Amino acid sequence: MKRSSIILLLVMSLFQFRTSAQDTIIDGIVAIVGGHMILKSDLETQYLQYRAQGNITGSPQRVKCQIFENMLFMKLLYHQSEVDSLTVTDSQVESEMDRRMRYFITQAGSPERLEEYYHKSLLEIKADMRDVIKEQMMVEQEQNKITEKVVVTPAEVKAFFRKIPKDSIPEISAEVEIGIITREPEITDVERGAARDQLAGFKDRITKGDDFATLAILYSEDPGSAKQGGELGMFQRGDMRPQFEAAAFKLKPGEVSDIVETEDGFHLIQMIERRGDFVNVRHILVQPKVSPIELNNAKLFLDSIADLIQTGKIMFDEAVVKYSDDPNKNNKGMLVNPASGTTRFEIGEVDPKIFFVIDKLKEGEISSPVKWEERGKRLFRIYYLVSRTAPHYANLDIDYARIQQWTLDKKKLAVIEKWIDQKAKETYVEVMLPYRDCEFERQWVKIGNPNY
Repeated sequence: MKRSSIILLLVMSLFQFRTSAQDTIIDGIVAIVGGHMILKSDLETQYLQYRAQGNITGSPQRVKCQIFENMLFMKLLYHQSEVDSLTVTDSQVESEMDRRMRYFITQAGSPERLEEYYHKSLLEIKADMRDVIKEQMMVEQEQNKITEKVVVTPAEVKAFFRKIPKDSIPEISAEVEIGIITREPEITDVERGAARDQLAGFKDRITKGDDFATLAILYSEDPGSAKQGGELGMFQRGDMRPQFEAAAFKLKPGEVSDIVETEDGFHLIQMIERRGDFVNVRHILVQPKVSPIELNNAKLFLDSIADLIQTGKIMFDEAVVKYSDDPNKNNKGMLVNPASGTTRFEIGEVDPKIFFVIDKLKEGEISSPVKWEERGKRLFRIYYLVSRTAPHYANLDIDYARIQQWTLDKKKLAVIEKWIDQKAKETYVEVMLPYRDCEFERQWVKIGNPNY
């Protein structure tokens, strides 16, 4: 494994506990780094995960040696984070653990399936994760500390790009940058009152014996849960709207909440079951309706703003600050690509409904108001095509920011490799048999032990 591949593995987040009850692992210490042990069970678990991903390209022992060296790097970073007195709070660990649990549950399909897969309860899974996550967060802090002062100059960016062989310059797909201004029509008190009255009627019917799930199927305006009788499935704090969670977690099994208002509308909530930090509820959602008059007013308003921008009477970013109701107004109205964290979208990444509008625009043009529905809300948007690039090979004129990041990544990688070379000489490391025979990138078995 090349050094670049090994170092990149340092930032991978691994969920380190046994992946199957059928995998029998005989434990033992395979290495010590600065007082921290690497267990055979940890190495075998990471190997099983790597194999499950279809990444085995050599003999099992060779792959295990590569993974083992990566674990030595990780322990070296972890040891140094303690030397440097870096800290991670319990709340930070819990927050990260909750985030990962939500991801794992989503991947498994339900909390029950996750428990079945690992043959452990959710609480046991979290207990297994806690120390691993803390160590990974400490390692990440140490890496950030090592590279925090790394910057690149324009000259370095140009030099990096010029060294790329012409036949290796990557091809960049067609991309666009899109700005939006949103106008959300005001919902009148009359419409809000009508929604509350409708839910109050449902609660009265439930009190008199009507089935909550049946009413949810018939009347709930949450398309994702209505067909399931309003059932949302297991979730924990942080998954739902705060007001919804505050009401849901107070309920007892079978109990129905008072009317709860969130950004999505008005809800009735019924508790189904609680399991540790997770609950399962069903709900009925009623959303206040926007009157046709208010909807048309929003469209006319955006039409006038689009005209001001197109005629140059106001700049797009100024209009965003003054008039947009969209949460991204603090980002100058630019849509952000969740896959890359940048404002650039490859054509295939653009929502088809948006692409249908911006495909007709030239750079610097703005669209007419377009109706948009989001979480049941009806609003209008105008789209501004900031830039459009055709498919091309990477070049400094168009792709400077991208090439700058490539340059920075390479420089950080070199700094981390140099740091590892130095710290590996200063830190006690002992590698046990049979892993002393691995073909390492560095001479781990000669470090800190004169008996080798």
